Amino acid sequence: MFRLVRGTGHILDVLDILHRDQVALRIHDGAFSALDLTARPPRTGELLSTVKFMVQTLAAGELQRDLQRELIYDGLRAAETKGSKGGRRPAVPADRTADVRAAYLEGRSIAALARDHEVSRGAIRTAVADLLHDHTATTEDAPIPELPVTLDMPGKVADFLRAIELEPAERDALDQGVVVRRGQGYTLRVTAVPAVHRQLLARCRPLDGCQGVPVAPAQRKARREYENRVSTLVPPGS
Repeated sequence: MFRLVRGTGHILDVLDILHRDQVALRIHDGAFSALDLTARPPRTGELLSTVKFMVQTLAAGELQRDLQRELIYDGLRAAETKGSKGGRRPAVPADRTADVRAAYLEGRSIAALARDHEVSRGAIRTAVADLLHDHTATTEDAPIPELPVTLDMPGKVADFLRAIELEPAERDALDQGVVVRRGQGYTLRVTAVPAVHRQLLARCRPLDGCQGVPVAPAQRKARREYENRVSTLVPPGS
């Protein structure tokens, strides 16, 4: 009832609507239990005593709510003077916040920090909220690492490269290649980042016959086939 009406005018308005729509309102418990408010037409002398009783009860309830509200405010003010802040306590204790922020700046992910400190990811985000934008911007400026790409290298190119001096990454790419037989020849299926493929292509430039080195037409053709495959790779920054 405290949510339904706030005074005599409200009570009479509600009774008018109930009587008009022929709706019966009977309160079964509480201060107004056993009262039948729609048994007689509203705004007559028969209901004045009932309405007066309801108004007095509602006034007492309103006074009680005011007292409770004032007690709550007094408690909050007393806690504030002692340095206590309202609201939910942070899941990351103050003595560990500095460690969390330092680890985040060093590149530790939010998920990893949440596991390390046994808190939610939202708690970690709250602890590093002022660092999120700057850290994200720094990460976006960093170059995107290249992903390994698999290309088929003609066997004649692979034989030439195995016979010359290579960098460790280039040698590893050749050693880990998979041989695929094709008739009397073969191709070497090499998986490496695009930069290594370009380095290998540059190593076999003598097969193009442009440096005065005698080469067979088949070797020149094989080198151009590999060049066509490497040229399909997207250069970094494109």
